Amino acid sequence: AKNDDANEIASEKDENTNTLTKREFGAKTFAFTSLSLFASSSSSQKEAFAKDDSSLNSNFWEKVDLPLEPGVILLDIAFTDENAQHGFLLGTRQTILETFDGGKTWDAKDLGADLIDDEVNYRFNSVSFRGDEGWIVGKPAILLHTTDAGKTWERVGLSPRLPGIPVLITATGDDGVAEMVTDQGAIYLTTDAARNWKAAVEETVDATLNRTVSSGVQGASYYTGSFSTVSRNPDTGEYIGLSSRGNFYMSWAPGQAYWQPHNRSSARRIQSMGWRKDGGVWQLTRGGGIYLSDTKALPEQDDEFTEGKIGSRGYGLLDLGSNASGTKYFTVGGSGSVFSSNDKGKTWKRDRGTDQVAGNLYKVVFAKDDVGFILGNDGILLRYRGGA
Repeated sequence: AKNDDANEIASEKDENTNTLTKREFGAKTFAFTSLSLFASSSSSQKEAFAKDDSSLNSNFWEKVDLPLEPGVILLDIAFTDENAQHGFLLGTRQTILETFDGGKTWDAKDLGADLIDDEVNYRFNSVSFRGDEGWIVGKPAILLHTTDAGKTWERVGLSPRLPGIPVLITATGDDGVAEMVTDQGAIYLTTDAARNWKAAVEETVDATLNRTVSSGVQGASYYTGSFSTVSRNPDTGEYIGLSSRGNFYMSWAPGQAYWQPHNRSSARRIQSMGWRKDGGVWQLTRGGGIYLSDTKALPEQDDEFTEGKIGSRGYGLLDLGSNASGTKYFTVGGSGSVFSSNDKGKTWKRDRGTDQVAGNLYKVVFAKDDVGFILGNDGILLRYRGGA
């Protein structure tokens, strides 16, 4: 009898549990339907986004899939061989990727815990190769060196008194010859694989500017900032450094003891600047302006620049580069903006095929006429595939 009573109580409990009122049934049905629709919508959006993100309608560029987490900013790229097949790609969050097929596919390069501290979030700023010898610099201050095309790397110690953070490294010769520049304008030269360094300038840029208050450069007095970009002329060894606020720039040539200040050519502040293949200088201003020097060298006068014709739609332009022969120019910027020029920067045509790129594009690098890349935020890498 006790068993019968227990079975009856259990049966009533199951019936009460499984019985729903019309209101409860309607609420649960609505919730289930909404969840199904949301899941279906999210899935469709993800599929559409993945489809749009993996293929471009550009005549020049294709997107490369990288084994990276979202949020990584790509900063530099370099190749070890003349055919530009084996190379390295750098970025934030300790990113070092390696390719053996000209940048079509990339894999993470593990340097080992003895070289890279996992607890330090390194930002690798610059990489340079001359044959099998290569260099990498980053923030916090770090210098890596290889003599076997990147198969193995060694970490070279840097002085804690180094003024600024290394932002540019260039392999300028064989057998351990290189130049390193920091964001405070310190330039160091080595001829023995970084065992010894020689300072090329006698003081940092802020010391130079604060000492020459009467230089006539707007915004230079009591300057305490740093360079936002540094560019080297590979033919002459000259440098251009842009102030972090973009209100002036400085130049240095081999043999000079100090950086030389210059006023900007436009009323708008400079966003970025660098060297052209013919030895001239380009400037990108805030608001999407582009200026090219009238001479094939660093202009002697601040107004020796001509504005290029470009419809940037107000998007900021962040970098300018050209193919190895200097016959085709590209400039890139915010919201996937890419423009090309066939007349060395006088006129520009927008590449509408990259408008769907959901990110900012920061750098243009060409190793050969047919091997080029655009680096961006959020792990965006575009590879040049040719075009008219």
